[in-house]
Amino acid sequence: MKLIKGGVCAAQGFSASGIHCGIRKSRTKRDLGLVYSSVPASAAAVYTTNLVKGAPLYVTKEHLKDGVAQAIICNSGNANTCNANGIEIANEMAKELSKKLNVKENDVVVASTGVIGLPLSIEPIAQGIPTLVSELSTTGNDNASEAIMTTDTISKQVAVEFEIGGKTCKLGGMAKGSGMIHPNMATMLVFITSDVNISSQMLQKALKSDIQDTFNMLSIDGDTSTNDMVVVLANGLAGNECIDKDNDDFKTFMKALNTVTVQLCREIAGDGEGATKLLECKVYNAYNIPTAKIVAKSVICSSLLKAAMFGADANWGRVLCAIGYSGANVDINKIDVSFKSKKGEIQVCKNGAGVAFDEDIAKQILLEDEIEILVDLNDGDAFSTAWGCDLTYDYVKINGDYRT
Repeated sequence: MKLIKGGVCAAQGFSASGIHCGIRKSRTKRDLGLVYSSVPASAAAVYTTNLVKGAPLYVTKEHLKDGVAQAIICNSGNANTCNANGIEIANEMAKELSKKLNVKENDVVVASTGVIGLPLSIEPIAQGIPTLVSELSTTGNDNASEAIMTTDTISKQVAVEFEIGGKTCKLGGMAKGSGMIHPNMATMLVFITSDVNISSQMLQKALKSDIQDTFNMLSIDGDTSTNDMVVVLANGLAGNECIDKDNDDFKTFMKALNTVTVQLCREIAGDGEGATKLLECKVYNAYNIPTAKIVAKSVICSSLLKAAMFGADANWGRVLCAIGYSGANVDINKIDVSFKSKKGEIQVCKNGAGVAFDEDIAKQILLEDEIEILVDLNDGDAFSTAWGCDLTYDYVKINGDYRT
């Protein structure tokens, strides 16, 4: 598995673009992005569990019923959620793009991100689509990635190259997400492309399985968004024999997918709103995987722990507290806790009780921008990881005037 550049344009047959069409007031910010496959592709998607969903999700769900798509259009600056004419606007986005690309309207994935409840006009989008299409390029991934960002401070892209059946294959993705992110998806949009030949049924199986250990183990602030979705397109241009069953080729594809999604999770967590640190909680030796996941999620979601990590305070009691209210069936008297970064590792808890440790060394470890919280339950052999970030003053500042 080799990391390469190109994001959503890394795989054969894919191009992308991103422009400013006028949804955002600032002309320096792109607000309309496009990803396009030169041929129809197998498609799969997963969506937010929030009962309040953005209009584009309903349209995309309908379009992907046949497991085929050829283009993804996404605007930022407006979520198109809780709007009376939201479905109409989303349908118009697909219709206008389909005419310019000469593809089926039902083969267009529609996505939006931004402020909820703000009226959205189709006019700037419709007027911008011709330029959006004309600027499609196999190097357009950076512009497309920028166009879907809201409070993100960095572009989030990754791609890998691998081999299936003697054929060189590629899989790449881009993501946006910085706040309103919590397990069971988040204000997170992820678009993944591949040139692997795989059926839509197996693609959906791969995605549904993968997110349980990746995007559903990611939390920034405890808020589950209305608009998030993860979409994968695979157009088959690599020329491998079609993957239509669970075999070694499918496992290789799963590994490639997971490599990309884990890295995107880390980038989203590290770019949490106002964040200064990426937090990664690793739970070892749990009784079973569900227990490991519950514990990891609870620790990473603890606001008190997140605040302690911001202050580089080795307050390990907050780790145990989060485990204690998680609902997981664990023996508190067996738990060990350590903190780790590139500055080293320090144990702070053994068998559910504090151990003597050097506070100055602990602080140096926790001052780094990537922190591992290591929890050993000493009750089995199951493992899980969750990702999050610290909680800072800037999180409140960003969300205090996000709409205005």
